[in-house]
Amino acid sequence: MILVTGGTGLVGSHLLYHLSLQNDTIRAVYRTKSSLEKVKNVFSFYTDNKNLFNKIEWFLADITDVPSMIPAFFDVTHVYHCAAFISFNPKDYREMRKVNIHGTAIVVNLCIDAKIDKLCYVSSIATVGNSLKGDLSTEEDEWNKELDNSGYSITKFGAEMEIWRASQEDVDVVIVNPGVILGSGFWTTGSGKLFSQVYNGFKFYTEGITGFVSVQDVVKPMILLMNSDVKNERFILVSQNKSFKEIFFLIADAFGKKRPSKKIKSWQTNVFWRVAWLLSKITVKEPLLSKYSAKSAHAVSKYSSEKIKKTLNFKFKKIEKSVEEICKNYLKEHSLP
Repeated sequence: MILVTGGTGLVGSHLLYHLSLQNDTIRAVYRTKSSLEKVKNVFSFYTDNKNLFNKIEWFLADITDVPSMIPAFFDVTHVYHCAAFISFNPKDYREMRKVNIHGTAIVVNLCIDAKIDKLCYVSSIATVGNSLKGDLSTEEDEWNKELDNSGYSITKFGAEMEIWRASQEDVDVVIVNPGVILGSGFWTTGSGKLFSQVYNGFKFYTEGITGFVSVQDVVKPMILLMNSDVKNERFILVSQNKSFKEIFFLIADAFGKKRPSKKIKSWQTNVFWRVAWLLSKITVKEPLLSKYSAKSAHAVSKYSSEKIKKTLNFKFKKIEKSVEEICKNYLKEHSLP
């Protein structure tokens, strides 16, 4: 049996669809019944066949709670650990440590106890160091703990250390490090907000560069790696390195909307995140921009996916094509012309 944690998130929900096409039995961890509707919605982008969703055995548990997780591992042979807490708000650091590091440690301990065959962990390019040669970063570039890293980066790196611990305890592991993941179904969180913002007339852009990848090009290599003899390796998953300006323009063009026209400079975001932080203290609301999200909006980081391409002979979908498909799904879900 296959176990998926974080099955109601962006990666987990799309992964479950692709796993449902196989003959394996699938169990997925969830925390609230309402979150299951999001997974059904993701499945609807692929198929009208409700039997695929019904193949999943949903298991109510919390990855940070050992007693609730123990029964989830009964008869399990393969685990996809997708659960994570994603935030660039410093106030969420403790919760991120709890979910990303402590939760992963619990998953690893249960994998070891259950003697599972293989564990796949969804990490991030946030744990990949900058290339010392000034070109594309690869899996060999080590994360530098001496830098001013975000809480998210720190906790995902800590989670990877737990995964490597599993590899020392006779559990085969693979780690994937996706770039910014673009996918349908989650329009108010993560990269999904880019699509809703541009559709609604967002006017601003920055020229920071990073790696982007479609969610399908994350879950497909995960499944291929789990079904292969590859073990104790990690792989960057990036289709293309693009600027946020390019991504915003692609989304606007796909929607037939006006492209964002106002370039935001680094000093402007540095001022804005400080103002947003001050306002959040007064209003007790989530800041519109954090120090680290402002920093990432202007950073230039480029990544190589040659390792996964050579290992699996894998071909990534062009980001332009992915954006077009996601925009169509956005319009479909919101019944827009």
